[in-house]
Amino acid sequence: MITRDKAIVADLVRFRCMTRDDVAELHFHTVKNRITEANKALLRLRRDGVIGVSKERRKYLYFPNPSIKKDSAKIGHFLAIVEFYRQLRKYEQPRTFVVEPKIGGKGLPEPDAFVIWKNTPFYVEIQNSVYTEKQMTEKLNRYEAHYLSGDWEKAEWQPRDKKIYPFVWIVGAGRYDVGVRSFKVMQSDVDSVINRQKG
Repeated sequence: MITRDKAIVADLVRFRCMTRDDVAELHFHTVKNRITEANKALLRLRRDGVIGVSKERRKYLYFPNPSIKKDSAKIGHFLAIVEFYRQLRKYEQPRTFVVEPKIGGKGLPEPDAFVIWKNTPFYVEIQNSVYTEKQMTEKLNRYEAHYLSGDWEKAEWQPRDKKIYPFVWIVGAGRYDVGVRSFKVMQSDVDSVINRQKG
């Protein structure tokens, strides 16, 4: 397999599934005919049995082998995570982007992604649907418990001289009353963050 093919497969493993357009933008953005080239690469990888495809939707979905169920309820969620990654890349390549990192045990947060972008760490929550205030409060309380535990200070990405708790970045549907927290919470899309920095 060529280097680009390996990178495509690695991203399919990381994001769980991607559309052809995701692959074209992430791996063929410097090529003149990126859609054509992405189609060729995906066809070759399918033919070689390295990836799978679902033709159930208008846009084909590509999966690593082995993959999640091709009719999984979480597909829309995983595609939203890829889309968020693409939005970040428009402005700057994230230094780190880990999908569904394991940051603790039961009762601790389960972020959709851990990101270091523009030299700032984030726990990202992608919301495809609106949560009730109670659901969001419970989610943020798990981050509060994690913050108070101090376990986050031992993370390998932490600077030696000053420990930083990641911003909790809520992206997508709904705005929530987050209350007073020991950590910073952002509720916006990527473009809004960039516009605020410029403004």
